[in-house]
Amino acid sequence: MTLVLAAAAWVVAVEQMKGMDMGGATELGSFGSFVGFWVPMMAAMMLPSVAPAVLRRNRVQTSPLFVGSYLAVWILVGLAVYPAYRPHGSLIAGALTVGAGLYELTPLKHECRRRCRESVRSGFTFGLYCLGSSIGLMLMLLALGVMSIAWMSVIAVLVLAQKLLPERLSVDVPVALVIVSLGITVAVGP
Repeated sequence: MTLVLAAAAWVVAVEQMKGMDMGGATELGSFGSFVGFWVPMMAAMMLPSVAPAVLRRNRVQTSPLFVGSYLAVWILVGLAVYPAYRPHGSLIAGALTVGAGLYELTPLKHECRRRCRESVRSGFTFGLYCLGSSIGLMLMLLALGVMSIAWMSVIAVLVLAQKLLPERLSVDVPVALVIVSLGITVAVGP
């Protein structure tokens, strides 16, 4: 059921965000329109990565509450993003992306990622751990194009891979370095 909801959210998000990607210069619009695209976007990106946790719980009757409270965390993130976000240029986008890459190497990221793989009672608690694990990647999305289906897809794949695959320095460090390199390239420009 979680994956069906994610697929439906992808359809809605892609339809809603057609032609809206202007990179760092993207405007968020009114609060109502922002919420209207943020919720499906978060559902599309994050529900695939919550599916393993739902399967681990193996409690069909509590799954909707678990998934709903997990999504509530990401909706709250959107409520924080809306007043803080400003259209920005390539220098800020690059700096934020470098910061996101460096965050990938922090002990906090690794601890949250580890906890994102454990069984927890609450979807809200699980969401907080996953927020800690994915906040750098979400920052990258906001920096490079909050309305970009391409960046949304890249981030969703990275989030899912980090939940499913074991941590390996031989993979995680190069991924972080690629993100940092991307940030430097964006900041310096063509």
